[in-house]
Amino acid sequence: MKLLNKTEQSGRSMVEMLGVLAIIGVLSVGGISGYSKAMAKFKLTKAQDQLSMLLINIRTAFSGSSSYSGLTNATAIQLNIVPSDMLPSGLGVSNGSVINAFSGAVTITATSSNQHFSIKFAGLGVETCTSLASSDWGTEGLVKMTVNETAYNQNALPISAITAVGKCNKTNSTNSITWEYY
Repeated sequence: MKLLNKTEQSGRSMVEMLGVLAIIGVLSVGGISGYSKAMAKFKLTKAQDQLSMLLINIRTAFSGSSSYSGLTNATAIQLNIVPSDMLPSGLGVSNGSVINAFSGAVTITATSSNQHFSIKFAGLGVETCTSLASSDWGTEGLVKMTVNETAYNQNALPISAITAVGKCNKTNSTNSITWEYY
């Protein structure tokens, strides 16, 4: 009788399997990081678009009026000034709640003289606040921008990224920016 001694092995060794798992882990971490950065960029762009749409819609709705008297979140919702993606789901329009792309509160108001209106985005993280604050919003109707508690008049805009970083230093998404337009 002849004994068969197999020295050839089939399958993978434990070391090879651990190597494959390590490669998959590294690629997964890179993918998650890339996804997070892409989502942050998407939300920033969405917030910029939301501000632009509010500005255009408010100006259109009040084009025949000599003032912005009565402009509030509730009236903006009733006049369909607020894009639907800025309304929290599950809340009625009578609530008056408006949110930005980062789920922070948005406040739309006429100024005390009713000759200007303001749009405030709250709940912004440091990076988002810095990007929005240092963006060039143009001079067409922009009277001033307030970052947290510091106001910048039209002639001081846009502010530099370094200045924006210094003013957007609050943590836990507590930064806010208010744009005032005529």
